[in-house]
Amino acid sequence: MKQLPDAIRLTYIIAAILLIIFVVFIVLIIILYNKRQIFFIQQQRLKEAEHQNQLLQKELEQQRSIEKERERISHDMHDDLGAGISALKLQAEFLKYKIEDNELQNDIDELLRTSEEMNISMREMLWSLNSGNDTLGSFIEYAILYTGNFLKKTKIIFHSECEDIISDTSISTELRRNLFLCLKEAVNNVYKHSKANVLKLSFCQIGNHFLMRIEDDGIGIPGGKLEGNGLRNMKRRMKEVQGECKISSATSKTILTFEIIQ
Repeated sequence: MKQLPDAIRLTYIIAAILLIIFVVFIVLIIILYNKRQIFFIQQQRLKEAEHQNQLLQKELEQQRSIEKERERISHDMHDDLGAGISALKLQAEFLKYKIEDNELQNDIDELLRTSEEMNISMREMLWSLNSGNDTLGSFIEYAILYTGNFLKKTKIIFHSECEDIISDTSISTELRRNLFLCLKEAVNNVYKHSKANVLKLSFCQIGNHFLMRIEDDGIGIPGGKLEGNGLRNMKRRMKEVQGECKISSATSKTILTFEIIQ
């Protein structure tokens, strides 16, 4: 009768040991499975990272090839077109001094003006193509230079100012081009329509916000012309680069503000 409790006790002990072994076995399987899942996820992430890196490398190579092509076109334009325009201008000036016919001299003067305009347009295109100009500082420097050169033959006094500009801030070629075309349109409108005495060009950078402001002391924009072709074009260009063009006009002042959030 005493052996029976011992046998039962032994059975319980063996069952408990087997249960513990089973539980340990299950835990080990779960741990190994989790480790395998973690390893699999890590491998997948590594493959995805390698794939993304390959795509990035291809994109960088494509960008480099585009920049090289831009540089090649820029050099070709400078060497061929630039030299051709300069030669044409020299020949026209030489003919002007040789010909005494006033009518022909007027035609040659027109040819000289056209060649000068072509030369200016070519310099603008060269500046646009040069990837070394894809910084905020380069854009501002060129914008001030262009506006000063445009207005120096007029009676309009030109002022410029910069506030908190980080010169090496990178900007895209598209953004730089659209901003410049808006500036060009705005300055031309001031010259043609505003009857202004002073034009002020200012630039401001606050964090990822960049503002370009063109202010004149002219007669303002008539209410019916607030949506003229020029202003519509400027708004469209800014919309293309996720920016905004704001117009404020009164009888003695017009302010155009171009805002970009990068």
